[in-house]
Amino acid sequence: MAMSAVLSGGLNFPAKTLRRATRAAACSPFRLGLFLALRQTAVPLQDIAGTAGIAQGYSRRNLNELIAENELMWLMQVGLLRREVDGQGLTNRFRLTPLGQQLVLIWQQQGDRLPPAGLRDRFYNAVCRWLRLPF
Repeated sequence: MAMSAVLSGGLNFPAKTLRRATRAAACSPFRLGLFLALRQTAVPLQDIAGTAGIAQGYSRRNLNELIAENELMWLMQVGLLRREVDGQGLTNRFRLTPLGQQLVLIWQQQGDRLPPAGLRDRFYNAVCRWLRLPF
């Protein structure tokens, strides 16, 4: 898929960056509903994990907190998410980065869903995660 994006603030994301982040999101256990919520406000880990995540349309399956946080940390590493910071440091709440905001807009324009992940995407994503390579 040929992608390139420029935010109104002048940020230009290379197609490789967009593909990497899209692949990571598509291979994650999360639904577009989570990314839409993260676009509006910070979402705490407790709302994403467990049955709460399923009930709110955030996840495809029941995730314990450790697995949910691990999945979110990978999305942070590829540049989609960031942890919210308060006066005392990092919190357990997550937000979209400018890259994540741009991708949510693209996904909404392309059918209001996350793109499907093929076998090749899942394999490549798993290898990159295992090696912790952000590309």
